[in-house]
Amino acid sequence: MKSSGTNISLTSYDEIFSSDASPIAFPFGTIVEIPLDQLHPFKNHPFRVVDDDHMQKTAESIRDFGVLVPGLVRPRPEGGYEIIAGHRRKRASEIAGRETMPVIIRDLDDDEATIAMVDSNLQREFILHSERAAAFLMKKEALQRKAGRPSKENSSQVGTNFRADQAIAEDAGTSRNQVQRYIRLNSLIKPILDLVDSEKIAFTPAVELSYLKPEEQEGLLEAMNAEQATPSLSQAMRLKKLSQEGHLSGENMREILSEVKKPPKPIVKPLAQATEAGAENRGSGPQITGVITLPIEPFLKYIPKSFFQEKTPENQEKVTRLFLKMAELYKKYLKKKHSQERG
Repeated sequence: MKSSGTNISLTSYDEIFSSDASPIAFPFGTIVEIPLDQLHPFKNHPFRVVDDDHMQKTAESIRDFGVLVPGLVRPRPEGGYEIIAGHRRKRASEIAGRETMPVIIRDLDDDEATIAMVDSNLQREFILHSERAAAFLMKKEALQRKAGRPSKENSSQVGTNFRADQAIAEDAGTSRNQVQRYIRLNSLIKPILDLVDSEKIAFTPAVELSYLKPEEQEGLLEAMNAEQATPSLSQAMRLKKLSQEGHLSGENMREILSEVKKPPKPIVKPLAQATEAGAENRGSGPQITGVITLPIEPFLKYIPKSFFQEKTPENQEKVTRLFLKMAELYKKYLKKKHSQERG
């Protein structure tokens, strides 16, 4: 049975967080103050610790109130402690000028520590795609190792059908397929993964690109730089297919990337809703009933390719204004044509 929070007996704030206090015993561990120079990062820690505005606010809070939530660490064979949860709190404590940090010390093996590290960090508000991908992979490998060597108490519960990705999905509140997609991102070379983190390449196309061989990804990076373009989902799927068939080359990479991406679907609206002007003009002059289907192709030559390739808010706003103008011009053209046919 899990311990209830009401069974935890706290004495005072000073006793818990002052550096000269005695350790406080909890059902899940003991809180002690450890010097910061004895706290070492988790090996291959996938989550970045950045000195951003949020870090500065955390440091200010620690400066004023101390570390309110203790970190989680385990002893290192070579001395000191390995941080399982609390890397950002340690950095903020350094910025705040503190010399120690409250932590809970637990004796965990490598796999238990990895699982705890991943689970504690996945609760963060903002996580990069690359961070989540690496964390999911680390947890999957740890779960698989544990399933391969179950304890005596747990042996009856671990079968050959154990799915680590399903367990990760349940813990993370997502689907098994989504976990698998994230794990695929670990096959991307770093420069392309950086483009995914900066949202210059969307997540779903990135999953398709992860099936390309590393040398093909290097060639794709060159092609993207040459064409100043990034692949859409359909283009990424074609690149993947060519790779699987053994026909992917720098030439057809550039050829695919040079194509104008598929524009938005045609605007289909009742004429009365097309523009405010159209609504005001109802009842006077010739009427066109039904819907307007706006043909895109005649206007493509007036739209810079970068509008579709660089999905910035500014470009999206420009595209929206352009399509509204195109719809208005096409409506006027239809009215004029209708009048000529009737005249």
